[in-house]
Amino acid sequence: MARRRTSPYKVGDQVTGTSYVEPDDRLREAPIRFTGAVVQVGSGWAGVDASQAYLWVRLPSGREIKALIQDVERLNRPPSTSVATGRGRGR
Repeated sequence: MARRRTSPYKVGDQVTGTSYVEPDDRLREAPIRFTGAVVQVGSGWAGVDASQAYLWVRLPSGREIKALIQDVERLNRPPSTSVATGRGRGR
């Protein structure tokens, strides 16, 4: 698999996907589908295989979960909410 130098996600991105559960925890916990905001990008991005790279995502409830980037996709960004200043319009 090709290696990336930087993460395809950044803090604040809205994403959806399936959570990652460590193998030792799979008897107690199952992966869940989620939608939330990226709050941390896993460490070591220079040269990390995407199959090992992960994100921490905050759910609307405030809970944070871990997800592998291969199991996550970014939601469409909302349109810009910037307000026009009126500059450059004959003023």
